[in-house]
Amino acid sequence: MAAFGVQMWAESNRILSLFATSLSPIHIPQIQAQLIVQNLHSNPTIAHHFINTCHDLRLLDSALRFFTQIPKPHVFVCNSLIRAFSHSKIPRTPLSIYAHMNRNSILPNNYTFPFLLKSLADFNHLVSGQSVHAHVVKLGYVSDVYVQNSLMDVYASCGRMGLCKKVFDEMPLRDVVSWTVLIMGYRVALMFDDALIAFEQMQYAGVVPNRVTMVNALAACASFGAIEMGVWIHEFVKRRGWEMDVILGTSLIDMYGKCGRIEEGLVVFQAMKDKNVYTWNALINGLALAKSGEEAIAWFKRMNEEGGIEADEVTLVAVLCACSHSGLVDIGRQIFGSMIDGKFGFSPGIQHYSCMVDLLARSGRIEESFELIKNMPFDATKAMWGSLLAGSRAQGSLEMSEFAARKLVEMEPENGAYYAVLSNICAEMGKWNEVEKVREIMKVEGLKKDLGSSSVESFKRLPHFPWYRVPWS
Repeated sequence: MAAFGVQMWAESNRILSLFATSLSPIHIPQIQAQLIVQNLHSNPTIAHHFINTCHDLRLLDSALRFFTQIPKPHVFVCNSLIRAFSHSKIPRTPLSIYAHMNRNSILPNNYTFPFLLKSLADFNHLVSGQSVHAHVVKLGYVSDVYVQNSLMDVYASCGRMGLCKKVFDEMPLRDVVSWTVLIMGYRVALMFDDALIAFEQMQYAGVVPNRVTMVNALAACASFGAIEMGVWIHEFVKRRGWEMDVILGTSLIDMYGKCGRIEEGLVVFQAMKDKNVYTWNALINGLALAKSGEEAIAWFKRMNEEGGIEADEVTLVAVLCACSHSGLVDIGRQIFGSMIDGKFGFSPGIQHYSCMVDLLARSGRIEESFELIKNMPFDATKAMWGSLLAGSRAQGSLEMSEFAARKLVEMEPENGAYYAVLSNICAEMGKWNEVEKVREIMKVEGLKKDLGSSSVESFKRLPHFPWYRVPWS
């Protein structure tokens, strides 16, 4: 018996040593067969290493089949598999493993929940997240900061910031991740003022922000126009001596550009050692917003010539916006024509067409703008008809103005501002019967002329850049 135990110990060590070598996918079935034949598959340490090896070799199906052959796996093994699948972006599998644990009376521990909840957050599974939340409470893990942070992330990812804040408020201990998830959740939900209030409260609580916190706070500053807070963050970064990496530097440039201080963004840009396409896009977009079209075009040319960075779809949106805001019609036409010819490796999308419609309409080329709308491979958007309406009104083209206004009414019949514009145009044209019809519709529908946003300007969604989502992923 003792000899058999020594033999099993030696065989276990031999198998474990295999995992430390360079294995290929062809070895996995052979190792799995040996483990089952020698009854070593239930050994938690060996099972853990086998699952990790399968994950590294992108053979998670083999890991799952192996798992199902273990009569009652240890929670450590279950956690290993949940963790592996949570990083693989395969939906539902971590939850299925958790359900298997419940069916087999395998109690989860505090290491089970963070990776399970991460997978639910990645796929916005709110109902499943609430069910797991109930288990967390029942099993007494409400005081574990890592579990609570993961719960917050589920609710934030699903846009349920009320529930996210409730978890946050009930936490006995909060760390930098707790605050960062809250700030990030508010930012993603477009609740920028709440994000900045949370960031200020974080300072009062004495919690030192990290880079992920700052990136999300800067994004909120950019969207909210909170230049003072953005400058304070920049000063904090300099005082702490943080390296200006690509993500942080790009966030600062984006903030300065959207807050109308692109000159300071340019200083950050020039001080950065490494830059990627998002960095260049932030700079060009900031120059476009500042109506520095010629400078934006100059940096666009330098992007590939000096930086070795190829433009992407977002770059060209920013460049065409710059042309539109600065009246650079010929340059805009040339760049758009190059896109159609395939020079940049992709065809123009709806945002590029929208920029060109706006460029032509702003410059008084109403018929050309209208022809582009008619012939493009997309359905026209409200922004396009808004651009055409604004351009037509500026040029005194009442018939085209009426046509564009009616298109806007068709697309958003609940917006009283569109009816008001249409009524005014008809009045200018002396179409009093049409004026009465429009006003009657507004009266019946209970619409007010100041309802919603004005349609006579083209509100473009300016380029956005990818920020960190989960601080610990």
